[in-house]
Amino acid sequence: MSPSAPLRVGLVQTRTPATHEAALAHVAPLVREAIGQGARFVLTPECTNVLQKDRARLLPTLTALEDDPVVGGLRAIAAETGTWIDVGSALVLREDGKAANRQAVLDPTGAIVATYDKLHMFDVQLPNGETAKESATYTPGERAVVVDTPLAAFGLTICYDMRFPALHRALALAGAKVITAPAAFTRPTGEAHWEVLLRARAIETGSFVIAAAQGGFHEDGRGTWGRSIAIGPWGEVLGKLDHDEPGVLIADLDLSAADKARAAIPVLANARAFTGP
Repeated sequence: MSPSAPLRVGLVQTRTPATHEAALAHVAPLVREAIGQGARFVLTPECTNVLQKDRARLLPTLTALEDDPVVGGLRAIAAETGTWIDVGSALVLREDGKAANRQAVLDPTGAIVATYDKLHMFDVQLPNGETAKESATYTPGERAVVVDTPLAAFGLTICYDMRFPALHRALALAGAKVITAPAAFTRPTGEAHWEVLLRARAIETGSFVIAAAQGGFHEDGRGTWGRSIAIGPWGEVLGKLDHDEPGVLIADLDLSAADKARAAIPVLANARAFTGP
């Protein structure tokens, strides 16, 4: 791929089942579909490997990232097809035995070249009475991650992270031109905030934002918003799925557009330290 050619990315939208075996059978054909449409970089959603909100059922099934069967299956596809695959997140065991919500970037040999543990835990009580407390199950990460690939520099985020502009600014300042936002967004917050938050993060950093989502009503009883979307650095929508069903979104990213947006409105350079209030 020449430096000036657009980068074709594939965003995979899933309705991940409650077991690892079923999850791999669900996601693998969608990843292959994206690759078949020419995607050089494929992003899957948060909780790609399993979606089970019952902690008592979930925790005994978790393994280390390297031993996870879904991650292993996607590593094999990456190596077979020579494609970069970003496992948007897998629910796994940390080295200390605690659970993590971890993103993993796979290179075209199937090697895991970067990981990122979700920084911000979704601990909320929504107006409709729905509650979530991710911190009861997962240990948050402590570092931001940019992975520099021959395709582009990617800044890694997961779902609730999109509400924290400082993280996205740090990723852009560290060289990221594309920010990943894999998600399993709740339906009430998705309807109200999903697209506007993602477009804001793209505009304020002059970055592409690609968001692969879970969608629909799952075996464990939860509902997720779907509507996977790719956004350009001027805030323009490059493509989106207007539904919750499993599927693939293809988008072509002209990476030079990030440089143009940052030159036109240099917010990364113009920010100033201040005191108060």
